Parts: sequence; structure tokens; C-alpha cells
Amino acid sequence: MNTPSKPIRLDRYLASVTDYSRSDAKKLIKSGDIAVDGRAVTDPSQLIPATADVTLMGASLRAIGPRYLMLNKPQGYVCAARDRRHSTVLDLMDEDNPERLHVAGRLDIDTTGLVLLTDDGNWSHAITSPQRKCWKTYYVETAEPIAERCIEHFARGVFLKDDKARTLPAELSIIDDCRARLKICEGRYHQVKRMFGAEGNAVTRLHREAIGEISLDSSLAEGEYRALSADEIASVGH
Repeated sequence: MNTPSKPIRLDRYLASVTDYSRSDAKKLIKSGDIAVDGRAVTDPSQLIPATADVTLMGASLRAIGPRYLMLNKPQGYVCAARDRRHSTVLDLMDEDNPERLHVAGRLDIDTTGLVLLTDDGNWSHAITSPQRKCWKTYYVETAEPIAERCIEHFARGVFLKDDKARTLPAELSIIDDCRARLKICEGRYHQVKRMFGAEGNAVTRLHREAIGEISLDSSLAEGEYRALSADEIASVGH
């Protein structure tokens, strides 16, 4: 079950969903033009619950509440709020205040597939924390044939260069000589590429198909996104 977002100050909320500055929002609130659940509010510091209906001179503003989105990430985009050299996944989002969103489980710039974005920190943590064992499924193509021994090695955990501990047990299913699916429950730096590198092979294509029980929607073209369904959101425990 999803944990509701924490209450937020009215002036902060107003500034986040309109073009008003924080100081202008305070003046507007004090003028009596803002109502919360049908009642005028003149105190800028009043906390608003997640279920509040906020109106400005009778017009409803975007309801407070966390967002849960899936994106089909193309190559060439980084999973960051901003980057000096590259476009970011937020550049693909047509959302109010996209800077408040963050990626729950990043992908490398040249890796494609499922990216989840949210402004719910608890939900995101349930995905990214290795202790929660939220499995991520990747489709992998390699430069050389994949040795059968990799199945056992990945299940036991492998040592990656500069890491002091083995990777957590992973599930490798070989499709054919140079194609496989890999399920991991952690997210170390370039982990999938480094795991195959530790076995003397190189990853030539990497595509994330699923996170937990949430699979990439096949109807989404690269660069497209949609809101998660209630069942998809609920599949990730807080």
C-alpha cells in the first residue's frame, strides 16, 4: 500500500505549481484568493495534506500527490536532473516541475529500456535498496559467445574490479550464443557490463525489460512515457 506524501506548506506548494515566486505566493495567499477544500486560507505556513483540493480564484490547481511514471529510455540520454554535455531523461518529460522527479534505478547513457521516475522517496528506496531485493531484468547481447559457466558464477556472485564484495546472486538465462537475460537485485556502477567483463566478455547491447513486477509497456516507443497503473505502483512495497 502506498504511503501518502508528507504535508507541504501552502506557499511552497503554490510556488511549485505556478509561476509565482515564494514571496509572491505568500502575498497571494494573504489576499484571500486561495482556498483549500473550499475554504479560504490566508496563512502561507498552513500545511496541506496530500488529498487537499487547492484553488486559485476558483480554478483548481494540480492536486498534491506523488507521481509514478515509466519511460522507454533511448540511447544518448543520462539519468540525471541535469548534465552539461548530454540530454537527460527529464528532457523527455512533459510534466509540471519535472525537476522534482528522480530516477528509481539509473541506466547508463547507452543502455535502453525501462526507467521509473517518481517524486516519492520511500517508493524509490524500495526499488533501489539491495536489501529489498527488487529484481531488475535485462536483455543482453555480447561480443563473444556466453560461456555456460557464467550461469553458476553469476548465481554465486562475482568479484568486480575495485569492489571488495561479490555481487549478490544473479539469475542468468542464456538465449543463444551471444544473447541472454540477466536478473540482478542491486545496482552497482555499470554492473551488468562489469559482470560479463569479469568473465572475459563484452556487452554490446543492454536493454532493461522489467523492474520487479513492472514490465516495460510494449506500446511505448523510445522516448515515450506513461503513468503507472495502481497495480504497478502497489507492486512495489514501501
